[in-house]
Amino acid sequence: MSLLPLNPVSALLLTPLVAAAVLALVQDYRLSARVNMAASAIALLFAVVLLRGHPPVTRFFIIDDLNIIFILLNTLIGLTTSIFSASYIGHELESGRLTPGYLRFYHATFQLMMFGMNLALTANNIGLMWVAIELATLTTVMMVGIYRTHEAIEAAWKYFILGSVGIALALFGTILVYLAAVSVLGEGLGSMAWSNLLQHATALDPALLNVALIFLLLGYGTKVGLVPMHAWLPDAHAEGPTPVSAVLSGLLLNVALYALLRFKMLIEASPGAIAFGPLLILLGLVSLLFAAFMLYRRRDIKRLFAYSSIEHMGIIAFAFGMGGPLGNFAGLLQMVMHSLTKSAIFFTVGHVAQVKGTQRIDEIRGLTTSHPVLGWTLVAGVVAIAGLPPFGIFTSEFLLITSTFARAPVLAVIAVIGLLVAFGALLFQMNRLAFGEPTGSNAAVRASYVPIFVHLALVLAAGLYLPNVMVGWFQNVAVLLK
Repeated sequence: MSLLPLNPVSALLLTPLVAAAVLALVQDYRLSARVNMAASAIALLFAVVLLRGHPPVTRFFIIDDLNIIFILLNTLIGLTTSIFSASYIGHELESGRLTPGYLRFYHATFQLMMFGMNLALTANNIGLMWVAIELATLTTVMMVGIYRTHEAIEAAWKYFILGSVGIALALFGTILVYLAAVSVLGEGLGSMAWSNLLQHATALDPALLNVALIFLLLGYGTKVGLVPMHAWLPDAHAEGPTPVSAVLSGLLLNVALYALLRFKMLIEASPGAIAFGPLLILLGLVSLLFAAFMLYRRRDIKRLFAYSSIEHMGIIAFAFGMGGPLGNFAGLLQMVMHSLTKSAIFFTVGHVAQVKGTQRIDEIRGLTTSHPVLGWTLVAGVVAIAGLPPFGIFTSEFLLITSTFARAPVLAVIAVIGLLVAFGALLFQMNRLAFGEPTGSNAAVRASYVPIFVHLALVLAAGLYLPNVMVGWFQNVAVLLK
């Protein structure tokens, strides 16, 4: 049997892999940017094709209602980020911050990263998924340090070291799950396939699963950016190119979250295993509260929204920890809305930092006056990410809080306190950035507004109306997640 049978899944994986090999040889920046966008568009097309019907499950690959959400989101934001990169990275080339050699490396690594994430999301093998997430991590480490400044290299090493510790813990957890399955399914690939593991979850050794749970939660929780395993995230966002920040917040955190959800489904199906949900609730609330207070003290605009990502991953972890039809539905919707909104914010912030020549919040004022389009899109993005209506994040947070009040009022109050603290911090920082007397450069900016407008329009549309098809789809997944 071929490892990659000819179908949309293999096409989805081969597209970025072939593009990475081609881009490593292309020296002309304009051509490489077009190839990068074309490859991302083709990958999105194949992801859409998967909606027409799920290909048969194989030993290595699986497509179901859960991972197709992540795949579509991954390829969509991959495309919009490649469009944003075309102008953003072009400016970095003209300003001398990046050389043509580094730009060739950047585009090739971008597609290799997309391959790693798509492979992780489609893998039916727990070992293959681990390898794919490690590949995606290593490529983003290289992209974080691409500026070769002292700060960028330090951030890349910090990311590499903490990420390596996390992925090593995840490997131990993966091995323990395999050992729990061997006694039931026998040695070999069958004991590593999600489809087999879920069918025989009730027969797996709960003692081994309990130990695996801790390693998996700490390991993949590091990749998700949950407190206290979050220390790599603010530095990686602040020092790397802004497209990498958008991908980290909008995509890579979700891939690690996907791994946690898969293992949660498996472990909670075992009658004697420790409940996964309460641990997610604890880490989610700690992340939410910690990040919410930290938002007040940020001095760098990209670090500010990095902590906002930690806050929202905490909300999402809390939602999936609460579980149930409404909790899981709210978690899925929050994840999608956060990815779209946060990447739009980073697109805007990237252009703001370029035109102002700084990322320091104290040196950026009056954006709505000096650069009205950038200023008002930033305002819209912050209003959306803060959870105000009529944007989609308001819908997901409203569902989460109301459903939690009905089941655990104390937890709901704690979550509301965290949301209100974060809301105040974001509005305080937005007011400083967007309004008042303009400071810094008033030069025109060559910005990619289309990705920003597309993302914000989708988030607004979701806040006004959720199509019945999408609601039914998310409800089905919410039931699967239990």
